[in-house]
Amino acid sequence: MKDKLQEMLAAARVAVTEVDSEKGLQDVRVRFLGKKGELTAIMKGMGGLSAEERPVVGAMANKVKEELEQLFEQSNGQIREKVIALRLQEEKIDITLPGRSSFSGTKHPITLVTEEVVEIFSALGFGVEEGPEIEKDFYNFEALNIPKDHPARDMQDTFYISDDVVLRTHTSPVQIRTMVKQPPPVRVIAPGTVYRRDSDITHSPMFHQVEGFLVDRNITFGDLKGILTTFISRFFGEKVGVRFRPSFFPFTEPSAEVDIQCVICGGKGCRVCKNSGWLEILGSGMIDPEVFKSVNYDPEEYSGFAFGMGLERIAMLKYGVNDLRLFFENDVRFLQQF
Repeated sequence: MKDKLQEMLAAARVAVTEVDSEKGLQDVRVRFLGKKGELTAIMKGMGGLSAEERPVVGAMANKVKEELEQLFEQSNGQIREKVIALRLQEEKIDITLPGRSSFSGTKHPITLVTEEVVEIFSALGFGVEEGPEIEKDFYNFEALNIPKDHPARDMQDTFYISDDVVLRTHTSPVQIRTMVKQPPPVRVIAPGTVYRRDSDITHSPMFHQVEGFLVDRNITFGDLKGILTTFISRFFGEKVGVRFRPSFFPFTEPSAEVDIQCVICGGKGCRVCKNSGWLEILGSGMIDPEVFKSVNYDPEEYSGFAFGMGLERIAMLKYGVNDLRLFFENDVRFLQQF
């Protein structure tokens, strides 16, 4: 049995030199040290030895096993070094190649405009409120003096979820929700997403608005004009002209559209302003007393004004964009300009 152990050890040394992969070495290891390997087979023959021979052969078998373990461990290390050396040789990095540029993201133009609008009104003392985009009919219409049979509902192409639940058509419901939970004085703007069934180069079924309102004692139309004129001069520049035109909104009385001098032609007349020299940017007016009654404000004691503007529209004017759909197409060539 001693001869068999020595022959097995010699055979293992030869087999190790013939393999060049970790898998091949593992196969050799199983061949000699596995449960059904050659060492196990030799050890099974120890039952036929005398009592004097067993300890001697057992000690020799343990020594051979230790030598085999060291042999496989050493060979495994050598094979790994060869593999690493080969990878280093084959996977060289050519440092003369030009580097790959990484492109950093930028804020969306609508986000930039929203942040600028919020910053301007915050400096004027306005807080910021938000509300749900899925809204109850009461907040979206009825509390704003637009009952179910009111013709003004035809002005808003509404997405109805049910008879009493809609996708909000404007951010004005935030005005109602804020006044319900907060007594005067109130000075708030409410930017957010709104929805209407309309889609072309100047309209989208989903777009963004900012609502603003102020309620206190002795608020006049002059206060409204002062606030909006200040906003326009800070957003578009002090030299831009501003005008107020009479208009109609169910929740304000009196109401006015606000125009600015065309930023494209400087008021001379062009295709964008339809040769009028003016561009409409927002609607506004004094809050109707009926709206105050819906939120339990006393219209004899308090007055206030409200205004609303489309953020896409003022972004188009600020950046000279001629197609609303560009804001939603996620074309990197367009977005990288901002």
